[in-house]
Amino acid sequence: MNYMKEIDHLALDGHALELFLAVLEEGSVTAAATRLGLTQSAVSHALNKLRRIAGDPLFAKSGRGIVATAHAQALAGKARALIDEMRSFAGGVSFAPEEAQLSLTIAANDFQRDLLLPRFFDHVAAQVKSLNLRVIPSQSPSPAMLRENRCDLLITPLPPSGVDIVQKRLLRDHYVCYYDAKARAAPASRNAYLAARHITVVYTDNERLDFDRRLAANGLHRDIAISVPSFSGVPSFLRGSQMLASMPSLLASGVMRGFAQTPIPLASRTKTLAELPMFMVWHQRYQKDPAHRWVRSQLEAVATTAAKL
Repeated sequence: MNYMKEIDHLALDGHALELFLAVLEEGSVTAAATRLGLTQSAVSHALNKLRRIAGDPLFAKSGRGIVATAHAQALAGKARALIDEMRSFAGGVSFAPEEAQLSLTIAANDFQRDLLLPRFFDHVAAQVKSLNLRVIPSQSPSPAMLRENRCDLLITPLPPSGVDIVQKRLLRDHYVCYYDAKARAAPASRNAYLAARHITVVYTDNERLDFDRRLAANGLHRDIAISVPSFSGVPSFLRGSQMLASMPSLLASGVMRGFAQTPIPLASRTKTLAELPMFMVWHQRYQKDPAHRWVRSQLEAVATTAAKL
């Protein structure tokens, strides 16, 4: 019989390898068929396929039984290794933090960057072999940032939408009114708040804060004296002035340390207008990736701690 390779090596499958090993270990086609719950003809058919792929008879008659050829004996170890690899493939990729060398890119504007990412870096770096973190501005985030793999994660109060975009809320903050208590008192009423001059943030892509957009949608207009591209630009203008700045409450322990704060006095509308949820966003391609899932869980843990500060 000619055992020249007539079938491509990609025709090899795990069931055939398992059958080959069973025949090898049992020394009998009949015993192997019984062990695997197959008919003897099914075993013989699969063996013929393997013979063509391997280019070797694999087994030879010896008395009333059969013995493996030298080539078959040499292939046995490879067959067992391939089956182990298939089992590992079917079980998914594992992730061991202590062995991981992570390189992450996270998109975030200055509020979420300063609030979460220094703590996140320390928290993760203590658990992995190495960590390289690149932070890029999210501005007004778009799905393309994730689809084009420009970042691994996006942290934003305004998650982009898309059937391939996944989001999860990290924390819920709210806007408060900051002022310099050495220069003025807190605005005592809605009219006093709206009549004051204000400092706000307008990102470099001309995107306004969600809070500002909500005010405009509700017909409320403030006198904006100064616009800066990030929250970190506000304190130097606010200090010593009569102006107000409506910013997230969690900034009180960061860039707004030393300033007084009061709830934004917009009566019954305040709660809705001042809400500030923060989301973690990623692409569907990483939904079940073990390393990415672990990283997301660490960011959640850090956010939970930060929200309690």
